[in-house]
Amino acid sequence: MVLKIGLLIIFFAVMVAVGLYCRKNATDVKGFVLGGRAVGPWLTAFAYGTSYFSAVIFVGYAGQFGWKFGIASTWIGIGNAVLGSLLAWVVLGRRTRLMSQHLSSATMPEFFGKRYESDALKIAASIIVFIFLIPYTASLYNGLSRLFEMAFPGIDYSVCVIVMAVLTCIYVVAGGYMATAINDFIQGIIMIIGIVAVIGAVLASNGGFIGALNGLAEIEGAVPGTYNSFFGPDPLNLMFVVILTSLGTWGLPQMVQKFYSIKSEDDINKGTVISTVFAVIVAGGCYFLGGFGRLFSDVLGTEAMPVGGFDAVIPTMVSNLPDILIAVVIVLVLSASMSTLSSLVLASSSTLTLDLLKGHVVRNMTEKKQVLIMRVLIAVFVAISAFIALNKDKLGYIADMMGISWGALAGAFLAPFLYGLYSKKATKASVWASFIFGAGIMVLNMLARPMFPAIMQSPINCGVIAMLGGLVIVPVVSLITPKQKKETVDTMFSCYDREVVVNAKESLGK
Repeated sequence: MVLKIGLLIIFFAVMVAVGLYCRKNATDVKGFVLGGRAVGPWLTAFAYGTSYFSAVIFVGYAGQFGWKFGIASTWIGIGNAVLGSLLAWVVLGRRTRLMSQHLSSATMPEFFGKRYESDALKIAASIIVFIFLIPYTASLYNGLSRLFEMAFPGIDYSVCVIVMAVLTCIYVVAGGYMATAINDFIQGIIMIIGIVAVIGAVLASNGGFIGALNGLAEIEGAVPGTYNSFFGPDPLNLMFVVILTSLGTWGLPQMVQKFYSIKSEDDINKGTVISTVFAVIVAGGCYFLGGFGRLFSDVLGTEAMPVGGFDAVIPTMVSNLPDILIAVVIVLVLSASMSTLSSLVLASSSTLTLDLLKGHVVRNMTEKKQVLIMRVLIAVFVAISAFIALNKDKLGYIADMMGISWGALAGAFLAPFLYGLYSKKATKASVWASFIFGAGIMVLNMLARPMFPAIMQSPINCGVIAMLGGLVIVPVVSLITPKQKKETVDTMFSCYDREVVVNAKESLGK
């Protein structure tokens, strides 16, 4: 217990110290929200990765889908690395950085408002962001609670929630995006070390890699080889999970906003590699670990639903590790949770301030007042998330809550954002159609799930339909609705035509 608490104290002290150190970089809106658009590749890549992979992944998704799909769940981590990290950086990174700066947009809703010349779109997007980040935040705390109860049986879980919320609030309020990025880098290092150590320990306790695979092949009540096969027992639903957790990042405001702050072209190239490697280790490692969950059937049983539910799988797997490794796991999950929480509250507070309050509720808002309001809203959002966490018994499974959040946000935003960067023909009406379809179908899934076809009753599968549907809806609706003025759109896209001079190693030249 002394070891666990000691590591936590050191961890929290470093986080707060970084926040106080970065206060000088958070005096104006550009510095507070974007780090002055001068954040290097390592910080940006780790900020992207740690915002991507949280306690939701480590506890909720790795546990649930490792139990359902066995070792084939590793494909989810591979998809996250290739589609959710590598291709996201390649397809979105440069264009997002160029156009967001050209349009002077600091948030995704502000991008929609300026790209499609609609203040109403900006307001609608900011409301969607605020509403659907709440279930995501709740899922963060819920994942943390399972591990905390296992590691600290004599301490009330509410203590951890309050301490985590207060300390996250302190460093984000004090240092803004730069503090978040530096802490994300530190937390990312912890996550890499932790996941590698835990995988090694779990495999060693089950006879090594080959011994663990042989154990999966002999699971009682299952067809031999089901859970150690290449595609597992349910390839179709596995594909849906890969798409949601990978393609979904392209439409999440807290993820895309990382591209706004990149410093240079060289940083984009480096960040692409770093982010992909990070995803391979952390996401691939989490799902790979979860794939061996059924080896603990003596505690979790052998039924389709494990004893204690899906969220109990990972805590059970690590419960018998040495104390030092359990302490590392706690710091690992705290790192993952705090990094994602800080990203969510920063995205939500900046969106509400810049896109909803500024110019609408508060007419004359100075730069100093904008930063102040963002800091107040960060505290409010953290307080709301902590309140939800303290009522965790009313929450559903982590994977379901995250599916609703990701499905609504990515379903509404992915297509309008992607087409907005690449196509001059996307229209304002098509964006409204995507917003209504993506957010609407997920709300209906929450309220009237039994009325949906069987394959869409899962929030995860429904979220995938929302995203893919938007990619079809935007171009189709754009064909039959009024276009923006050609001169205006050409001016927006002129940022891509600016000539730049590069070294010979970048281009052979004419």
